[in-house]
Amino acid sequence: MQPDFAALFAASPYPYLLVDTSCVIIGANAAYLRATGRVAAALMGKHIFDAFPSNPADPESTNLEEVRAAIARAIATGEPQTSALLRYAVPRETPAGVVFDLRYWSTVHTPVRDAGGAVGFVAQNAIDVTDLYQFDGAARHYYLRQGADAVPDVTPIERPLLHEALTRILSSERHKLQAMFDQAPGSMAIMSGPDHVFDMVNEAYYALVGRRDLIGKPALAALPELAGQGLHELLDSAFATGERIVLHERRLTLQRVAGGAPEERYVDLLYQPLVGRDGHVTGIFAQANDVTAACLAKSELRGKVWQLETAKSNQAFQLRFADRIRELDDAGRIGEAVCEMLGTRLGAARVWYADIDGASGMAACRCDWTPAGFPGQAGRGIALEAFDPAALMVLRNGGQVADQPVWRKHDGAGAALLVPYVKAGDLKAVLAIEGVAPRTWQDEALALVAEAAGRTWPALEAARTRNELQTERDQSQYIFDAMVEGFAVLDRDWIILRMNAEGLRLAQRSAGEVIGRSHWDVWPELRHTDAERAYRRVMDTGKTESVELFHRLPDGRHVWMEIRTHRSLEGGIAFFFHDITQRKAAQEQLAVADRRKDEFLAMLAHELRNPLAPIGAAADLLQMGQVDPARVRRTSEIIARQVRHLSSLVDDLLDVSRVTRGQVELVMEPVDMRQVADDAIEQAMPLLHARRHRLALALPPLAPFVTGDRKRLVQVLANLLNNAAKYTPEDGRITLAIAVELGQVILRVEDDGIGMAPELVEHAFELFTQAERPSDRSLGGLGLGLALVRSLVNLHGGTVACASRGLGTGSVFSVTLPRRPPERDAAGDSGPAREAQVASEQPLRIMIVDDNVDAAAMLAMLLESHGHAVTVEHDARSALERSDMAAPDVFLLDIGLPDISGNELARRLRAGARTGGAMLVAITGYGRDRDRIETQAAGFDHHLVKPVDTRQLSALLAGMRQSGKSPTRAAG
Repeated sequence: MQPDFAALFAASPYPYLLVDTSCVIIGANAAYLRATGRVAAALMGKHIFDAFPSNPADPESTNLEEVRAAIARAIATGEPQTSALLRYAVPRETPAGVVFDLRYWSTVHTPVRDAGGAVGFVAQNAIDVTDLYQFDGAARHYYLRQGADAVPDVTPIERPLLHEALTRILSSERHKLQAMFDQAPGSMAIMSGPDHVFDMVNEAYYALVGRRDLIGKPALAALPELAGQGLHELLDSAFATGERIVLHERRLTLQRVAGGAPEERYVDLLYQPLVGRDGHVTGIFAQANDVTAACLAKSELRGKVWQLETAKSNQAFQLRFADRIRELDDAGRIGEAVCEMLGTRLGAARVWYADIDGASGMAACRCDWTPAGFPGQAGRGIALEAFDPAALMVLRNGGQVADQPVWRKHDGAGAALLVPYVKAGDLKAVLAIEGVAPRTWQDEALALVAEAAGRTWPALEAARTRNELQTERDQSQYIFDAMVEGFAVLDRDWIILRMNAEGLRLAQRSAGEVIGRSHWDVWPELRHTDAERAYRRVMDTGKTESVELFHRLPDGRHVWMEIRTHRSLEGGIAFFFHDITQRKAAQEQLAVADRRKDEFLAMLAHELRNPLAPIGAAADLLQMGQVDPARVRRTSEIIARQVRHLSSLVDDLLDVSRVTRGQVELVMEPVDMRQVADDAIEQAMPLLHARRHRLALALPPLAPFVTGDRKRLVQVLANLLNNAAKYTPEDGRITLAIAVELGQVILRVEDDGIGMAPELVEHAFELFTQAERPSDRSLGGLGLGLALVRSLVNLHGGTVACASRGLGTGSVFSVTLPRRPPERDAAGDSGPAREAQVASEQPLRIMIVDDNVDAAAMLAMLLESHGHAVTVEHDARSALERSDMAAPDVFLLDIGLPDISGNELARRLRAGARTGGAMLVAITGYGRDRDRIETQAAGFDHHLVKPVDTRQLSALLAGMRQSGKSPTRAAG
């Protein structure tokens, strides 16, 4: 018997509507009619959108176009088209007219093919989910109903329908989520369980690690090359503790292509634990951003900085080199100076200079330089046939020879750098820098030698030319024109007899404008200058003189010329001259830098001596005896205040050193800039009060956040406020304003103080730069604050600027920092918790171990004044013997003890049965990171740098008294 498909269609609990390819309704089963509240007679033969029209008052409530498109795609593709969740209002006849009932449907449009295989009609299966969903028109978003009536009562026959609808909706949402996950630009993966099995991985993650089989595999099995690189241990830690792990610029070695070579990548990593409803960690969300290009760029930048420093050093050497050889007239002395300076600079075993005689096939060593104990070469002859033939060919062609022996065996020299001088196609001379062992010559060193040699050959030739002119009066035109300096000859009546080509070029004159004319007609502006006075003295005395002249050329440029003048045999003068403008500019820059350094060192010496005077006077007073307690207390306050001032000066120097050398580490976190302003004002308030300044604030109503190191940002703003207070006369006005502009937070500190000259504004943030200060240095400080401000702000990715309309008009200093996005501010930390108040005043048993008797005694007196029981020992062995009997609560240990070190003493105390739980505090003059690591490894709880900050020590002791036991060990 053939099945009755029409009966099955009519009896199906699933609502179906049938439309032909023209969208005309050709059938609807009972379930569909019930769901839409319609009768078959009202639907059959009608176009679907005539039977179910759009609501004229709210066309979007029917989503007619989406239904039309789904039917069209089903007919065109022959594939079912799903609309997982669709809003479509259904018209209903009422006595008052047609109303539209809002409905939410989950629909599938399924094409049905005819016997010929073509689509004959489309079946619409629409399941009503109105009781489950609502629609937010403003957000254009569907969401599940909430509350006790969110899930309606349904009959057993309706449950499969709702299950089918919800399955469609869930599948659609999953596809959207997977698409978003796959299209995310960052590399992301989700791992489950303690073995970190990959559940989901997006395309960016595959791009990072390479296309390989990851899903369903533990992390170590999927990425075996990461074993031993520390990442698996970090995954275990995140899974065990539930704490997120963030790594920046972590270097990884990945084998991104199967069988390929390992690749080094730098990535920023996030491991975020995923917590289940029971509060336990179920997996890890991993995100990685490939920052290899940025890291390599920073490395390249560091290389370029090194190159610039090297170039600067080489430039300074070249200036000294040029000055040295310019002072010499004799070719032999020039050669000796060249060999000495190059040998010392390059750490060579021997440097020599030789003239080459092609006719005899010999190299004649004219001069050399060697350190003690290495044989010299001066005065010796070397046959050219002893040179390596290939090396000799390179030299003849004007090329340098490096990193290979230049002859078979020659007095212990293993390798050398040879620089030739080739003139008119002939090898004329060789400059050699030799070493005992082969050496890899860097480009900077090769360039330095080449430039030095380039200066040497003309200097040697010029010296020889000058000597020949003075002794043989050889005025050969060839030699005259080959000179690399300007040269001119004047007779006793100041008539210019000759001037070489280089001289004419430098003077920007032609021979016709110069030769045969009076020097004073050609250059009348040189009358009554140092040049004329020098010319006349040389003509009168015959003694050679040199003068530097600032001169204006015909093209309008001003240049510096160096002129060396000699008397000729006929009683006139001959002078050499060349352009030294660049050298003068370089010398001026070096002089300015040197002057700033000297001023800073003088100021530093003055500032460091200032605290010593009151400290010395206080010490003398305390030694007098019979001093009343009030005076002792005041004297102690003076000593403590001056020691803190001295420590602050040293800390400023160290801070600037660390920041400028890039050794400071920032703790980056969300920072409320209003809290930063509060803390900075608190630090600057003593100076503001002392100078009776009025501080005005202009702060935004909402807290602007940045990402930065809170302590360093407070330091930046406090330095600017202190700077304004120092350079503003008493009873001045200072304004602190914070504004948010275009995604940036801008801090401005404005004062009505002494202001700045324009030339100071340009260099205000440089080291060794300060405004004029009174001779008594009443303003104090080292003047490092603004240089430190610029360095710290640069580390935060910000900028600094200053402005002033001139002296007496005040100054404005501004800091611009990237603003943290507002939506992230709420997630930022609210600031460090305030220190707990000391809950107990129970005295502690404290042992001080220090071989400095005076320091130990003073510290003991201070602690006893706070009610503690203090014992003092001056060597480690006595401390060990006494500690077994007394069992102190706290040990304050000097590191540099005479018998065994403080670190070794700490280890023994930690191992002792009665002293193992005591608090150990290192008190030392060493505060480097390496020193702190060593004391922590030895068992110390805290590390304090001398002179000890008594407030910090008191806080540590108060914390221990509050807890009643030794706190967790940390480098303090």
